Amino acid sequence: MRCMTTAAQAALPLVPSEEERQIREAVRGICDSFPEDYARQKYAADEPPTELWDALAAKGYLGVNLPEECGGGGLGMRGLAAVGEEIAAAGKSLLLIVVSPAIVGNILARHGTDQQNERWLRGIAAGTTKIAFAITEADAGTNSHNLSTSVERHGDTLVLRGQKTYISGVEHADAVLVVARSRLPDGSLGPPSLAIVDVDTPGFTREQIPMPYLGPDKQWTLFFDDVELEAERLIGGEGGGLAPVFDGLNPERIMGAAIACGAGRRALSKAAAYANERAVWGAPIGTHQGIAHPLAEAKIELELARLMMQKACALYDAGVPGAGEASNMAKYASAEAAIKCVDRAIQAHGGNGFALEYGLSDMWWGVRLTRTAPVSREMILNYVAEHSLGLPKSY
Repeated sequence: MRCMTTAAQAALPLVPSEEERQIREAVRGICDSFPEDYARQKYAADEPPTELWDALAAKGYLGVNLPEECGGGGLGMRGLAAVGEEIAAAGKSLLLIVVSPAIVGNILARHGTDQQNERWLRGIAAGTTKIAFAITEADAGTNSHNLSTSVERHGDTLVLRGQKTYISGVEHADAVLVVARSRLPDGSLGPPSLAIVDVDTPGFTREQIPMPYLGPDKQWTLFFDDVELEAERLIGGEGGGLAPVFDGLNPERIMGAAIACGAGRRALSKAAAYANERAVWGAPIGTHQGIAHPLAEAKIELELARLMMQKACALYDAGVPGAGEASNMAKYASAEAAIKCVDRAIQAHGGNGFALEYGLSDMWWGVRLTRTAPVSREMILNYVAEHSLGLPKSY
């Protein structure tokens, strides 16, 4: 029996349950027990945020979305989104939460065999196994039909060949779930397959991509040179297609939205506190509409984005139609809202907004990234135009 829940009626409670409030409070407490500049410290030390990961995993918060029968908390994406939002609101960075429990965990829960779930999913739910995800290729971009990384069967062995780029958090992971296309007997490339590859597998190498400060996690180009794998590492069967992939990509969009919302909350909290305390011309600068209104407008847009993120969680967790549309809209709205929140918080601080002391300039590239990744705003607009409005496909 696979670890997945059956379709249910979608519910969108507007008042957080007592359980959710307790989870948010506990996660925030754990995050606040680390230094304010913890992410900067780990970046400077060239280390992943292992201590924070382990602290949250020890309390079961990194697998709250996964089914209870597989060792998770059974709270679905609403639960994990709450965890991710609070981590970001506390000013901490834990990029693998988007990948290991959200993408890989959901794919395994819906498509893994009993043996695969015992081998990998229980560890993911406990936070003791961390698995990254690799789909992006330099020459394919967002066109998953153009992937060239291949997996070919040689008897009982699979051989993986190709490259992936902009893959997150591999330095903190035990394995990577790789999307590759099955090499057919005639040499052509067939539908996608998913294979779990340990990071120390012979033939698997990586090269770091230089990036501006985005937090302690790194970006990588991965190389697979005749990597040999056991057939049982295929998730969803050989040539399983894109359906299993999207069972992981919609949670990825939800978690991107959750983290963006958390960042937006943090930026506005800092801006409001500063605007109340900073006095010029005999009054707090927050009394001036030129300061107050831009922050109020950003707050409204942030709360609207949070609602769409919660709707996406409800539809995905219920397994009903509309989850893809809502997940894309949530990611779009949350990214735009977070960018506005951080930008206006910086502006409210004046020159201090650029000083590291105030903690806003470090947030800029992180929120700006959400407009482009894990899926660009333009591709989301293409999706909505075609699938929501019924307009002709534009690409």
